Amino acid sequence: MVSGIWPPDIGGPASHGPEFGRFLAERGHGVLAVTAAGGRVVEAGPFPVRALPRDRPLPVRLSAAAVAVVSAARGRDVIYSAGLYTRSSLASRLCSVPLVVKLAADPAYERARRAGFGGSLEDFQLDHPSPRIRWLKRQRAIALSRAARVVVPSRYLADFVTGWGVPSAKIEVVPNPAPTVDSTEPRQELRRRLGVSGPTFVFAGRFVRQKNLPLAVEALGHVDGASLVLVGEGPEAGAVNDAIDRTGLGKRVSVRGSVARDLAIQWMRAADAVVLPSDWENFPHAAVEALAAGTPVIATAVGGVPEIVDSGVNGILTHRGDIEGFASAMASIVRQEEFADRLRDGALETSRSYSAQRVYGMIADELTRAADG
Repeated sequence: MVSGIWPPDIGGPASHGPEFGRFLAERGHGVLAVTAAGGRVVEAGPFPVRALPRDRPLPVRLSAAAVAVVSAARGRDVIYSAGLYTRSSLASRLCSVPLVVKLAADPAYERARRAGFGGSLEDFQLDHPSPRIRWLKRQRAIALSRAARVVVPSRYLADFVTGWGVPSAKIEVVPNPAPTVDSTEPRQELRRRLGVSGPTFVFAGRFVRQKNLPLAVEALGHVDGASLVLVGEGPEAGAVNDAIDRTGLGKRVSVRGSVARDLAIQWMRAADAVVLPSDWENFPHAAVEALAAGTPVIATAVGGVPEIVDSGVNGILTHRGDIEGFASAMASIVRQEEFADRLRDGALETSRSYSAQRVYGMIADELTRAADG
């Protein structure tokens, strides 16, 4: 199993490796994980993890990752790659081991965004004169060319993958799993313990540009008496603080920093709604986590989000970038108690379809199919 990130890195993709590896190991499969998460990883328990240092020069880091993945792949039945896709493809070729790729997003687009590309995921799929973007797309094609199976979390992403030249017969849509949520503590007691009083909205995740957290801050200014708790950290923390200062909402917006995933989910459970004002998404773990916590989601209708959030059933969808629409959705949760209760019931009902046992079983079936040829 190959992953680019690993706990204590935060976010759904980081937690996926340990959880799925544990699922496989508990069912008698031999599992070995290779991750580029550095030397401070949290061991998963029933299987070994080889962590590659991040603090070396890029050429050394890339070559070391290739050597590590190839070495780990020798004698294995299948490579499951949730990151380091090019190195995984190389290992598949050199070791003649079938490859199953797990895509949470377009890896070429993610790298282009970090390099300064400002367009949407849809824009990125168009022909582009930039040699760097063309190179990133070629790297993506090379990595996927060896894949026996490609697992994606949404129909939205599956359509893009087909457009990259991957046959639809190789693509399987498997949603991200819902976590197990500890609900033994009554919600009202949990709110008191966390210091939550009055209508409260929560965001939990990385502070990155795609999440557009300043929009949630500005929308809060239109909802009297409500509070917003931001759980996490990231490169856009400065933009978040600027939005708080600009709106004068310092007394109603609380930034809690990064916390363990279980605590982040408890913050979601304590909330009246979880907010996800993203400019683009694929199939966000945070939305599934919120539903598992029994909390409705207010989100922008981008990417695969509408495959999770059914507006009026388990949350409310708004248009991307629409501050007034987002504020109206927040206000409806605050002012319409029966509506909010109905959304909460809908969230719990929806989460049952994202059972980790069901989802991981589906991915394990894809690994078996690949290993069997």
